[in-house]
Parts: sequence; structure tokens; C-alpha cells
Amino acid sequence: MTQPDPRSLPPNAFRAALKGGRPLTGIWSMLNSVNATEALGWSGFDWLLVDGEHAPVSLQDAMAHSRAIAATPTIPIFRVTWSDRILLKQHLDAGLSTLMVPYVQNAEEARTLVDLVRYPPQGSRGIAGIHRGSRYGRFQDYATRANQEVFVIAQIETMTALEQCAEIAAVDGIDAVFFGPGDLAASMGMIGQAAHPKVTEAIEDGLKRCRPTGKYIGVLAPNDEISERHIKSGFDFVSVANDCAILFRTADAVGARFRGVADTASTKR
Repeated sequence: MTQPDPRSLPPNAFRAALKGGRPLTGIWSMLNSVNATEALGWSGFDWLLVDGEHAPVSLQDAMAHSRAIAATPTIPIFRVTWSDRILLKQHLDAGLSTLMVPYVQNAEEARTLVDLVRYPPQGSRGIAGIHRGSRYGRFQDYATRANQEVFVIAQIETMTALEQCAEIAAVDGIDAVFFGPGDLAASMGMIGQAAHPKVTEAIEDGLKRCRPTGKYIGVLAPNDEISERHIKSGFDFVSVANDCAILFRTADAVGARFRGVADTASTKR
């Protein structure tokens, strides 16, 4: 078996998995627990997203998650808070090469995002020789290959973005678009109704319009039924679970069950 060259930047794992042609299922992680991340890495999901937008995940936290999940078969994705030059540079230098960026509204914003994550002359990302992304300077080809091994996911979360989703997806350097039903529902005047049929239909229409671009297309599913629907309808990667939801719903059910048992027992004393 041929061993990878320790001096060469390896191919992006998420891109390689997507090329397999099978829909990839993933879990959204908001607990910001390294133990949970590592454990979930063995649960059978293809990918796990560490949410740095709606959970208090610092850069140091993200690096710890990356180290923990590296020992598992699951591929990590990191969602940053915004399309920000410094933030993106820090995450890439930290070796977090598959990034999801929220609230990309149009092709111009998508082009700006690509510029921020690519080295010159294709972009304007600042260059450093020694950091975690280059295995502390040991990947001799990092500077020349980093642009092609970054994987950028632009989130489509509003009606404005949905109307221009194909144009966003078509931007060179945008590897995938990802539909977020929560914010999209709010943008459609149905706040809190991520599972509303009209939201699902709008997302599926976006899938059809983005498909001719040849880019990968992902989506967050708000429940199991819609998860199955999205997997079968042609999405390349689907978020089918959330670690907070799994923990809290299970805990609530167990708590309610045994509180009921205790309440019943107390009446017999």
C-alpha cells in the first residue's frame, strides 16, 4: 500500500468523499464538547459540522475539535461566523480547510469570499510559512496547492440569495452551496417554520436551478422525514441530525418518564 508523501498537502477529504457519488449524511454539532465530537465521529456520519456561528466556538475550540475528530472516520466541516478576512485566514492557517460561510447573498459576495480564502494571484489571503495548515512548514507544496485543496461552502439563507443561488454556485472557487431552511423560512415570512412545505419546495427548486452549475449542493433537514426526502431528491450532502437536539430531547423524555414514575410512587406512600 502506497503511503502518502509526508511532505505534500493531502487532498481535501470532503471533496474526495463527495466524488464517490453517494449522498453524504452529516450531523450538526453545537455542544462545543470535544468529547462529544470525538464520540460522534464514530457514530456513522460521513461528516460533522462544528457550528461557530450559533455556538460559542473559538478558534482554539475549533482546532481542538479538528484534532479530536481526526482519529475517526468522520470528516469535519467548520462554520465560521462571517465572511471575514482575518477570521477565514486564521481558520485556514489552523488547518481547517473545509469551511461553511453563512449568509452569502449574491455572486459578488461569493467572489469576495473566494478572494479571501485563496493565495495570490487568485486571491488575497495572507501568506505564512509555518502554521498548522502546512503541518508547521513540513508540507513543502502547501503554498502552491492550498488554493485547490480549500473547500468553500456558501450558505443560501434568504429569498434574495435563493433567487441568485445558481449565480452564486457558478462562481469559480465556490465548491458547494448549502440551503439553510431556518433563516430561509424567516425570510419567507414563516419564522420558526423550517419544515413548512413551501420552504422545502423553495429549497428543492434551488437544487434544480443550481444543478447545471456542476457544483455540490447541500441542505440542512429540519426533521427525519425531510432528511429522507432530501437524500432521495438528489442533494449531495444532507445534515440529518443535531447533537443538541439528540441530547436534550432524549434527556427531556427520560426526565419526564421517571418524574412521572416518582410522582405516582409518592402518592402511594
